[in-house]
Amino acid sequence: MAGGDQDHAGKCRGDKGWAGYYAKTSERPPRETLLSALGRFEAEGKTGVAVDLGCGGGRDTVELLRRGWHVLAIDAEAAAIDFLRSRADLPATCALETRIARMEAAALPPCDLVNSSFALPLCPPERFPALWARIVAALRPGGRFAGQLYGDRDSWAGDPTLTHHARAEAEALFAGFAIESFREEESDSTTPRGTAKHWHIFHAVARKAG
Repeated sequence: MAGGDQDHAGKCRGDKGWAGYYAKTSERPPRETLLSALGRFEAEGKTGVAVDLGCGGGRDTVELLRRGWHVLAIDAEAAAIDFLRSRADLPATCALETRIARMEAAALPPCDLVNSSFALPLCPPERFPALWARIVAALRPGGRFAGQLYGDRDSWAGDPTLTHHARAEAEALFAGFAIESFREEESDSTTPRGTAKHWHIFHAVARKAG
């Protein structure tokens, strides 16, 4: 399930021990949404350019590089990029670019995949529509989005700095896409800071028309 990824969300909410967090989570596997998208590309015989938006310590970035993708990894935290660059499992020969920037301010190049694992909900609601429009515009026809959105029953839904969606709103974002996987998850656990938390998450993989 999403326990480790939920830890990532909790981490972004205020615990600033970034180096320790990245070290703790570095051996976790790539997210299921990314693996699903990559499997579909491989069935089509394709690789290409990927943007890992909110890359964190790079567990998804490394998998993309391992499979021959050219990757632009973006994160607001310099510690994330430093950790990614220092990973022992980073392929010796790879096409990696990195950028330190907030996702809502980052310019996105034309690409075949936008992967954003548990990062998009951290965009402030007033800036989310413009960010999503730039993601859609950056994706080439036949390109894919893989990642997560937070639902409206999530216990952080009242936080004005985070973006949440009702299911119908989340699905509506993918107008002009073929939704290949859309899984709704609700669970209860605690954040890394020990706070009880109800999670409401949409896990999505979608292919842009064309």
